[in-house]
Amino acid sequence: VLHFCACAAPTLSHLNPLLLQTLSRESVNMENNRTFLYFAYGSNLLKERLQLKNPSATVHCVATLKDYKLVFGNHKGLASDRWHGGVATIEHSPGDEVWGVVWRMNMSDLKSLDSQENVTLGAYSPVELSVKTKGQELNCRTYIMNSCVYAPPSPQYLQVIVMGAEQNGLPKDYQEKLRAIKTNMYEGPLPMMAELEQARRRAKKGANHHSNV
Repeated sequence: VLHFCACAAPTLSHLNPLLLQTLSRESVNMENNRTFLYFAYGSNLLKERLQLKNPSATVHCVATLKDYKLVFGNHKGLASDRWHGGVATIEHSPGDEVWGVVWRMNMSDLKSLDSQENVTLGAYSPVELSVKTKGQELNCRTYIMNSCVYAPPSPQYLQVIVMGAEQNGLPKDYQEKLRAIKTNMYEGPLPMMAELEQARRRAKKGANHHSNV
């Protein structure tokens, strides 16, 4: 006759607390090795914009970069074909601050993000900066323009930044500052806006589908 013992499966609560801490640290390290944190302050504040080429991006938190300010310009004065005006960068400015979104992204999207920022062409350089969120500091990848020649942004480009700020709940006074930025009044066609509108419609349709399921 076979006798079976009805033993409860081991649960995490039976494990040594120190072992649990070690397992937790290891899982965090594994995740960090596969992902990176990216601080966005320009058009990549908008989820649909960033996810066009970087589908892994998910919001980690809202954060602020101290002693920097947001400015607009073009690398060596070469106007952006994509946005028809100056594009965002940051520069050191004691006492100022830049609000943005920290995204967690897969390492597999790093090449795509660098490409979007024209790193190989020398337009932007990737840097690691410390941003603050809810009392803690995070080291994040971000990008700073090289040889920036100041130029106002197109209304469409600024609109994308404002939409991203609204979408992620950046402070109201910072949103007002963004809206007050002077543009170059460009009114011509901008294919990127049509692409973004399609992406936003798809996202909305997907959200409605999930809510109806």
